[in-house]
Amino acid sequence: MTANTNDTKASSAKPSITESQAWQQLQAHFQQVQSLHMRDLFAADPQRFERFHVSLGDILLDYSKNRMTDETHRLLLELAQQAGVEAWRDKMFSGDHVNLTEDRAVMHVALRNRSETVMRVDGIDVMPQVRRVLQKMRSFSDAVRSGEFRGYNGERIKSIINIGIGGSDLGPLVVCESMKPYAQRGLNAHFVSNADATHLLETLKNVEPESTLFVISSKSFTTQETMLNAESAKAWFLSLVGNEKAIAKHFVSVTNNTEAAEEFGIAADNIYEIWDWVGGRYSLWSAIGLPIALYLGMDHFEELLEGAHVMDQHFKTAPLAENMPVIMALLGIWYNNFFDAQSHAVMPYSQYLRRLPAYLQQLDMESNGKTIDRDGERVDYLTGPIIWGEPGTNGQHAFFQLLHQGTKPVPADFLVPCISQNPMGNHHRVLVANCFAQTRALMHGKTTGEALEQLREAGLADDEINDLFAHKVFDGNKPSNTILFEKLTPKTLGSILALYEHKVFVQGIIWNINSFDQMGVEYGKELAGDIQGELSHRDQTECYDSSTNALINHRKDIYFRHYERRDYDKK
Repeated sequence: MTANTNDTKASSAKPSITESQAWQQLQAHFQQVQSLHMRDLFAADPQRFERFHVSLGDILLDYSKNRMTDETHRLLLELAQQAGVEAWRDKMFSGDHVNLTEDRAVMHVALRNRSETVMRVDGIDVMPQVRRVLQKMRSFSDAVRSGEFRGYNGERIKSIINIGIGGSDLGPLVVCESMKPYAQRGLNAHFVSNADATHLLETLKNVEPESTLFVISSKSFTTQETMLNAESAKAWFLSLVGNEKAIAKHFVSVTNNTEAAEEFGIAADNIYEIWDWVGGRYSLWSAIGLPIALYLGMDHFEELLEGAHVMDQHFKTAPLAENMPVIMALLGIWYNNFFDAQSHAVMPYSQYLRRLPAYLQQLDMESNGKTIDRDGERVDYLTGPIIWGEPGTNGQHAFFQLLHQGTKPVPADFLVPCISQNPMGNHHRVLVANCFAQTRALMHGKTTGEALEQLREAGLADDEINDLFAHKVFDGNKPSNTILFEKLTPKTLGSILALYEHKVFVQGIIWNINSFDQMGVEYGKELAGDIQGELSHRDQTECYDSSTNALINHRKDIYFRHYERRDYDKK
């Protein structure tokens, strides 16, 4: 296995991270340890867990079930130091423009700063404006939840529909889904993001216009999918209400394009500010989190901020060897770049966290899915992995077979609460037992001797044993992290989400890429705009490649014939 993905190394303005002393030492070390089995490492070292775990508050990270030794740990830490992780971390917290391609600061940590510390962007302390928006969110959410703020005809608000996409959707969605036990009775939160009208229409079937509040979340107020859904939601509302002035009582917006929001019909008092130093996938901590405050209450939203702030301070001050985000990032580098692991699985053993893998897909893959480094040169090593997962125990009956006996290396994170929000019989004991059993089985495996003994104890004949035993052998040596926490509370969730944010940041620094832009997303949007125009007329399209032309023309043929036939049938 090799850390390189290209045969020819790209030229660069400065030496690649793969040429650093730490990387070269890790490459040599990998050759020495790749055949070691974790089963033997645990057997030889009864104190392995003690050395390879770290705690913060009620969160425990057990990373002892990884293919590493003390020397691996030391070399990975040296890699982080040589890559300048500490210096880049300090730059981010200081408001430097670490988003190099867009020349912006990356200061989502200021949004959850619960201390009196000044946090500056371009020399200006941003905390007064952050606190002002938080207070505005509190006033509005309190008014909606208490019934003081009502719809145009005096109805209480019973349904909140967030219309956004990407970070303006997944962030608030994962928090509201995860924190359902803290929601106010009689208040429902819905999230619409897809350009497919089905997403909007199926949601609207469950609400009444008189008791619905729409939150339009778009930094620019021009995002195509968001504005398409917003305009359709507005048309639906007006078709039933027939009163333009009522929009001010049922539509609010989070944007920094105030003028466009007002033109849409949203009252100036119902527009919430977001700043250009807040990236989309880091925006749930800002006014983009308004649906969270409405659904859970502002006290719980601020507990979420507090949990993230605790993790921020840990990331900022803890030594690298005891730093939870740094440790997780380095283990990801170890598998991605030395074991050639192309993906990373996330298994939350909590139904409330069922949307966490989707949230982390955006956070990780949109951040670190890059081939160009900060110097504008093509990288010669693997960058961000594919993130995927499913809640346990469902995943066990779907894809765990591949994890246990497949041919692909897949490091995994297991997350599980010690106490259930919904205690019922033995449900939670069974859930936790399965979580711990899976990490044990992935690590330990089952030897040929153990498989033979098990089959003999089952009373099978020798010929049956000979036919079956090879299928009962599990190699094991499959790495995993276990994140164990007391209970899934807003504070704990805030810490977990911030943990993954900082992990992604550290990996981006080591890979020398900008984790804060998304040029690939923008390119797809440009092409979609062009093709949309082609789909609007019957003329044959010939301006693209043969495949794209054929697909466009085939759709046009079916589409126009369908509507011509329908119009004919009406006559």
